[in-house]
Amino acid sequence: MKSFLSFVFAALFAASPAFAQDDPVTGETSAWEEITASDSDNLNDFLWTARPVVVFADSAEDPRFAQQMLLFEGAAKELRERDVVILTDTDPSMSGALRKALRPRGFMLVLIGKDGGIKLRKASPWDVRELTRVIDKTPSRQREVRERRVIPLSASE
Repeated sequence: MKSFLSFVFAALFAASPAFAQDDPVTGETSAWEEITASDSDNLNDFLWTARPVVVFADSAEDPRFAQQMLLFEGAAKELRERDVVILTDTDPSMSGALRKALRPRGFMLVLIGKDGGIKLRKASPWDVRELTRVIDKTPSRQREVRERRVIPLSASE
């Protein structure tokens, strides 16, 4: 499990060439990460370090699943800024710990906060813009934004 957490943190804090993709329009390289739910069956691994977004589907060929992944891919930068980790589970026959805890029926998207609480459940694909708005309203995200602001001291002081 420790090697998996190292992988998650490395992917969160550095753009790894293994995940890098060039945007054909802008030419920018962005990191994209998708972790299968079977790799991490314990959401406590992400407490206070990341915001897991768990995407369930009955099959990887589910059009809603494909649409959601495309939406995520187009907004990798915004998701990274908010410490989002994407967990996917497209095999209901495995009946892992996440399926037991979150009880999806078909396609479902679940946003888990850094505090481990469920912040959002959706039964259809959701635009990343709306997802980031939900994240930005959480107290932990507002605190992060405040802490990142730097107030420059004037030269005369």
